[in-house]
Amino acid sequence: MVTFYGKTFASRLLIGSALYPSPAIMQDAIRASGANIVTVSLRRESAGGKTGDAFWKLIRELDVSVLPNTAGCRTVREAVTTAKLARELFGTAWIKLEVIADNDTLQPDVVGLVEAATILTKDGFEVFPYCTEDLSVANRLVDAGCRVVMPWAAPIGSAKGITNRDALMLLRERLPDITLVVDAGLGAPSHAAQALELGYDAVLLNTAIAKAADPVAMATAFRLGCEAGRTAYEAGLMNARDFASPSTPVVGTPFWHAVS
Repeated sequence: MVTFYGKTFASRLLIGSALYPSPAIMQDAIRASGANIVTVSLRRESAGGKTGDAFWKLIRELDVSVLPNTAGCRTVREAVTTAKLARELFGTAWIKLEVIADNDTLQPDVVGLVEAATILTKDGFEVFPYCTEDLSVANRLVDAGCRVVMPWAAPIGSAKGITNRDALMLLRERLPDITLVVDAGLGAPSHAAQALELGYDAVLLNTAIAKAADPVAMATAFRLGCEAGRTAYEAGLMNARDFASPSTPVVGTPFWHAVS
């Protein structure tokens, strides 16, 4: 079980709703993933009219919690305005906060992110900030009132997996009471498993599932990867070592001889 702002969920996989080949495949993939939380973007889907109404109907049919996001926003003002619109539309204080600094890498504008998070938490929002893996940024977000922090593994849609393992481990060590979610850059179920093995509470992804040849099968694979990673973490992973250790001891066997 994982908790976000006092609400508890069974699944540690959060999933996006963009880029799928069809609405039906989107629904099937989300169901196969077992995800209880789905992110939606006001900038990708029309908030009104027949198109928007049809999309929201599909999401409501899934019986999931909606996490609106400010995807595509590049200024503090734009992100704050989008968050307020999302709150009115969905009736939720949750917001996945994105303030983008660079068009090529989609790297977060960490200065603007902290400013926007401060404004929104003071206005009653429960903020899920998308950030880099920098500890100082994470600390500033926590100081701003965020109880969830979402560092990237790699740039959005890159499928590189975890590129700075040590930094993510440091975040987990230094922020033991904060819910940490690896967000962006995961391309394979094994990447999700690695994040959970590090003690992260959950992962969030979209592209790796939506753009797969078979999104439904890939969603199932990511669900299993998350389950395996968390189970391994709770079971206690053995530490890596620089020398061999035989799995079958030789002491006491017919092939062992004492040396005088």
